[in-house]
Amino acid sequence: MRDDHETISLFEPLLVSEGSKARAELNDLALDLSTKTASFRASLPDSIATALADLVRSMNCYYSNLIEGHNTHPIDIERALKDDYSTDPKKRDLQLEAKSHITVQKWIDEDGLTESVTSADAIKDIHFRFCELLPPDLLFVENKTTGEKIPVVPGALRERDVEVGRHVAISPGAIPRFLERFDHVYSRTGRIESILAAAYAHHRLLWVHPFLDGNGRVARLMSYAMLRKSLDTRGLWSVARGLARNESVYKQHLAACDHPRHGDRDGRGNLSESALAEFARFFLSTCIDQVQFMEDLMKPERLRDRILIWTEEEIRAGTLPAKSDIVMRAVLFQGELSRAQAVDLLGMSDRAARRVTSALLDICALSSSSTRAPLKLSFPAQLAGRWMPGLFPDQ
Repeated sequence: MRDDHETISLFEPLLVSEGSKARAELNDLALDLSTKTASFRASLPDSIATALADLVRSMNCYYSNLIEGHNTHPIDIERALKDDYSTDPKKRDLQLEAKSHITVQKWIDEDGLTESVTSADAIKDIHFRFCELLPPDLLFVENKTTGEKIPVVPGALRERDVEVGRHVAISPGAIPRFLERFDHVYSRTGRIESILAAAYAHHRLLWVHPFLDGNGRVARLMSYAMLRKSLDTRGLWSVARGLARNESVYKQHLAACDHPRHGDRDGRGNLSESALAEFARFFLSTCIDQVQFMEDLMKPERLRDRILIWTEEEIRAGTLPAKSDIVMRAVLFQGELSRAQAVDLLGMSDRAARRVTSALLDICALSSSSTRAPLKLSFPAQLAGRWMPGLFPDQ
């Protein structure tokens, strides 16, 4: 494997220095993000937070893949999670891709990453877990000059040269050396610095471009994992939605970070410190915007009103049985409802009450881990357009 013996100074600086004029604003943004995240997390009952995190996985997957030009709507993603696939081979492949992404994020959410998020082993593990479930048609890259189809090996660092836009990535043999420096810097940060590092590392991993394909998804999953750890996000919001909604600006910032520094006032490294600071500002501002969006969407009184209006409309349309609104209201206010409580609340026989709760379970408005477990609120993608407008586009 060819190694051009590039020095690690090529992708310095990895951090925006304390002396940078941009640093005070970045610190303020990191603190603001931390405060808003904690406030949003504290505002949600555990039962609702758990259901929301499941939906956010689909949302994160949808927007991250959309950035790569792969449009698989969350409703189709939800179908794939139930092994309900399209008969169209291309759509099926994209459903499988989405399912892979969600599987990896769920693994992250369940503390599957036991080592440093920025370590070479963790980064390769994320890539492996994402790629191992992909269909064969999505596991190759094509040489634009020769037309050769080059297989992508899950978890394997690239052994070929790559060029992304105007950026010529480092030689394959140099990748382990750069990833070692990458982890050395980003795994040893303080509280505020660890939040900023999620932005810095996002670009620098893409600059190294360790894999033949999948680098964008890996970088966004890595940043997700870094923010989850530094902010205890609980998976309740996702920066991917904001990046996808500002895709051109996102990619412009990434390209600008590839540029060499502009004179002696632009840091001390090979790359532009001011460009890295601007990307970090954009990234953190996008995070704050997404936390605010989710907080507004989940305000209890507004959420309850939207869900109860939907329930009443479904009862009038005959889709749900009468008194379904009583069950939904109880779950919304209490967080969960036992089967016995539902019977008492409805004032019906067990059989009649089961008909009401079963209808709500069948339409996925409620969920339950077993036939005896309590009823809890669910956030299915098929209802998100009504319950949580703006979360993702209508199909």
